[in-house]
Amino acid sequence: MEVLKIATAGSVDDGKSTLIGRILYDTKSLTTDKLEAIEKTSKQRGYDYLDFSLATDGLVAEREQGITIDVAHIYFSTKKKSYIIADTPGHVEYTRNMVTGASTSQASIILIDARKGVIEQTNRHFFINNLLRIKDVVVAINKMDLVDYSEEVYNKIKADFSELMSKRDYQDQKITFIPVSALKGDNVVNKSDAMPWYEGEALLQHLEDLDKSDIFNVGTPRFPVQYVVRPKTEDFHDFRGYAGKVYGGNLSVGDDIIVLPSKTRSKIKDIYFYDEKYETASRRSSVTITLENDINVSRGDMIVKENDLPTIDKQFTANICWMDSKQLTPGTKYVVQHGVNKVLAKVDRINHKINPDYSGIEKDVTGLGVNDIASVTFKLNKPIFYDQFKNHRTNGSFILIDAQNNNTVGAGFIQ
Repeated sequence: MEVLKIATAGSVDDGKSTLIGRILYDTKSLTTDKLEAIEKTSKQRGYDYLDFSLATDGLVAEREQGITIDVAHIYFSTKKKSYIIADTPGHVEYTRNMVTGASTSQASIILIDARKGVIEQTNRHFFINNLLRIKDVVVAINKMDLVDYSEEVYNKIKADFSELMSKRDYQDQKITFIPVSALKGDNVVNKSDAMPWYEGEALLQHLEDLDKSDIFNVGTPRFPVQYVVRPKTEDFHDFRGYAGKVYGGNLSVGDDIIVLPSKTRSKIKDIYFYDEKYETASRRSSVTITLENDINVSRGDMIVKENDLPTIDKQFTANICWMDSKQLTPGTKYVVQHGVNKVLAKVDRINHKINPDYSGIEKDVTGLGVNDIASVTFKLNKPIFYDQFKNHRTNGSFILIDAQNNNTVGAGFIQ
């Protein structure tokens, strides 16, 4: 079954957790004990409705304050798809959490409170969706019940958000506006009779109808080798296969390939999934590949098609989301984890800091603090083979690791 990963974003009290709880409730994805706990707590608080945010706010502090602090991953399925929703916090100080939650998502839901409209945090959330090149974005205008389901309010917010869209640098996004009431269930799982002027789909129906071509940048295949398979049994004494996951496109038997970094040439002989053979390995499939000639291939090497080479270099410039309380400064050394490869890197320079509210950039920056986003140039101790993030999300991204304590301190997207 197809799996769709979704990130949610919204400001405080915009109703992200309530929206997700409503989806779980209306799709009958809540367990009996969870539903009973929600009913009990809602009554204790004096609500005359079910507080669906209790279905996702897992931390004690979240439940007490009624806010989302950490990223919560929620799983549910319909007859058509399985879903993983990253419920990310909306506060400015948790920008790094939103980047983390959205970094592996194929679609995104940005919530806007119908009473407040587009605010500064909306700019930040949309900017991060652009930064991470998320192709399908749903703008869910929530709490329509509190503005009497007004079409005029909906159109005003839609127009304001359209002005924000003109500032983006990623034009391949599809933006869909849906008026909803998470509390009442309007246009969440089922179409609402309260807004006859809205002719589009309910939120879940939109997600159900998403086609893979609408959310994935399908193109250049990349196959980083994770493991060299040498069974050394009597039946497979001479077997030598290369296990990994296909990213970006498809690989087929007979394809002319190049192994990086050696640039040795060969052809794909067989493609295995367990004990079955396939003619083609589709993107995101984990397989074992054998080659026609016996060449030296090791963990960390990359198999690519002959005419689709990535960039091979010892330096690159990337947009960095800094996640550590200790500042990033020029001259500092970190470990770059790029795919299965780890490379020692030095910060050559901070080119500029990027204001994620679309207010511009700041130059002459001497260091980055937690949640800062900036363009940074790195020099490496050996070459890596990478693509620009806008062309290849997997091969164009990496994390930064503090070599002293092994903490992940930043996420990067190669320009």
